[in-house]
Amino acid sequence: MSAAEPKPSKRGFWRANSLTLVCFGLFFVFAFAQSVAGHRQFNADQKAHHSSEVGYGKYLTSGHFWEALTENWESEFLQIGAYILLTVFLVQKGSADSKDPERREEVDQDPREVDKRGDVPWPVRRGGIWLGVYENSLALAFIVLFLLSIFFHAMSGARDYSSEQVEHGQARVSTLEYATTSRFWFESLQNWQSEFLAVGAIVVLSVFLRQRGSPESKPVAAAHSETG
Repeated sequence: MSAAEPKPSKRGFWRANSLTLVCFGLFFVFAFAQSVAGHRQFNADQKAHHSSEVGYGKYLTSGHFWEALTENWESEFLQIGAYILLTVFLVQKGSADSKDPERREEVDQDPREVDKRGDVPWPVRRGGIWLGVYENSLALAFIVLFLLSIFFHAMSGARDYSSEQVEHGQARVSTLEYATTSRFWFESLQNWQSEFLAVGAIVVLSVFLRQRGSPESKPVAAAHSETG
């Protein structure tokens, strides 16, 4: 009698999705903390200008809160989207975040050449325009998220800026008008530059430094010249 085959281990939902759950959990924690700190700062500014303070609920619908929130979303989506696209064409020898410049990587495989009898996503089996979109869908998703966040940044920023304009007896501005102001671009560019500094840092540091157990690092014993 043959030995029974071992049953495949079943990981629970929390274990299988722990990275996503923790990241989104931290997002909500920090977004809430930002709203509390922003509310206090906003009321401090109101008090300094002899204006009436606002309640927490009203602050959550204000341009001040949403401008600060969405301008950071904008820079993060730009960072990830640009990084996805840049790593398609550019390499850094020795980096854990780069393709190996000396050989063809598995991610470069043409999906039209794979065996479609396996458990492959339906756009791969369907082919045509569906496959064309799907093979670029990750970058496209971040481009859309970036464009949406930059729109919401401009829209909420226009509300906040207009409130300040009214307090000083000046006219309100539209979303498009606000998007042409130096304030809008200062808010955006101060975040954009920091995002690419962080990306550049991890690309270079992962050549020489290690973090055991992290997929963002090479194995601890790997040579500095080993890429990917």
